Amino acid sequence: MSLPSEMRVVEVTEPGGPEVMRIARRPLPVPAPHEVLVRVAATAVNGPDIVQRKGQYPPPKGASDLLGLEISGEVVARGEAVSAWEVGDTICALTNGGGYAEFCTVHAGHCLPIPDGVAVDEAASLPETYFTVWSNIFLPGRLSAGQTLLVHGGAGGIGSTAIQLGKAFGAKVLATEGSPERCAFCVEMGADRAIDYQHEDFVEVARAEGGVDVVLDIIGGPYFERNIKACRHDATIVQLAFNAGARVDTSLMPIMLKRLTYTGSTLRSRPDAFKTRVADELRAQVWPLLATGVLRPVVRSRYPLEQVQTAHARMEAASHTGKILLVP
Repeated sequence: MSLPSEMRVVEVTEPGGPEVMRIARRPLPVPAPHEVLVRVAATAVNGPDIVQRKGQYPPPKGASDLLGLEISGEVVARGEAVSAWEVGDTICALTNGGGYAEFCTVHAGHCLPIPDGVAVDEAASLPETYFTVWSNIFLPGRLSAGQTLLVHGGAGGIGSTAIQLGKAFGAKVLATEGSPERCAFCVEMGADRAIDYQHEDFVEVARAEGGVDVVLDIIGGPYFERNIKACRHDATIVQLAFNAGARVDTSLMPIMLKRLTYTGSTLRSRPDAFKTRVADELRAQVWPLLATGVLRPVVRSRYPLEQVQTAHARMEAASHTGKILLVP
């Protein structure tokens, strides 16, 4: 297969708004021994992309400076140590950056096959959210059948994935959102109860349900104390972002009295071996549910690479549901 020497990419010229991104050309990357080179069919826009573009989330040492944490496409070359994938395979993958481009190198252990019945471009919407939700909610054994999960921001990429996974594995799911339309979308995804935070107090709803066992929070700020109030004893609160602020002033006593576990994580900086473990778990336990339609990708819009500024503006408007794709 003849490959070009250069590719189109999206570069961030300086920290700032969507206008700081531009189309540029770079040499084609060469896969390391444990990597594959993928011709990108699609990549997805995620919250960390926005934060990195603003200069607040620098890539880990050795990672690409380009945005893009997940891709789908065709393997066009592989490193000498790779045996799991062949040239010509179609895959989706969690990347450490570099997805906003026509080609991307990725660790072979972080690749997954395209689930049966899922379009190749739609598969780009899966890795980042499924790796994140699985590794924070299911892999440590935090949520089990019969328990109650509270998902904040249920209509977004992380939220809609968490709702679907929670229901698929037997949990009761409560979700918060900010409009009747977005609450209806949460119910469509499988939520047992959608809470419009503009008109309802999620703490009161959670307490009426007997409290929740796991909270998945992307809000932070004032939700810190309210999440604690919503929990029953021995619950876990997982912080994945802090859209309403990272600093809180609170009493630690309720955490002690309820025996709560409060934790958080960023996936990008985790070791390659950990991400490979998550990929193996997803392939065994989750990908069959995508193939049978129990779970489904939720793609609401697609933009060509040249319209990346529009895609980011839509992401930041917080009016979208599901995932936004960029298609090179």
